[in-house]
Amino acid sequence: MFGSIGITELVLILVIVMIIFGAGKLPQLGEGLGKAIKGFKKSVHEADAIEAEAQAQAQLVATPQAQPAPAPPQAAAAPAEQQAAPPPPKA
Repeated sequence: MFGSIGITELVLILVIVMIIFGAGKLPQLGEGLGKAIKGFKKSVHEADAIEAEAQAQAQLVATPQAQPAPAPPQAAAAPAEQQAAPPPPKA
């Protein structure tokens, strides 16, 4: 997991960390590190879910569903047959 880092190197790193931070701060550091890792994992899973949802929406937009054709607009003037005949001229 650590490649070429052995037990001796890990112990040396732990001793240096204890000298810098002290034994009292180590639980707080561990808790902070745990919360950071948990938050990172949560954000990665949420990003995957959001990306999958966006892809699904893109597929729905790319394949439009059949919609009924709009009705043609009604003519403003009635057809000539239905128009009233002009009144006869008066003599």
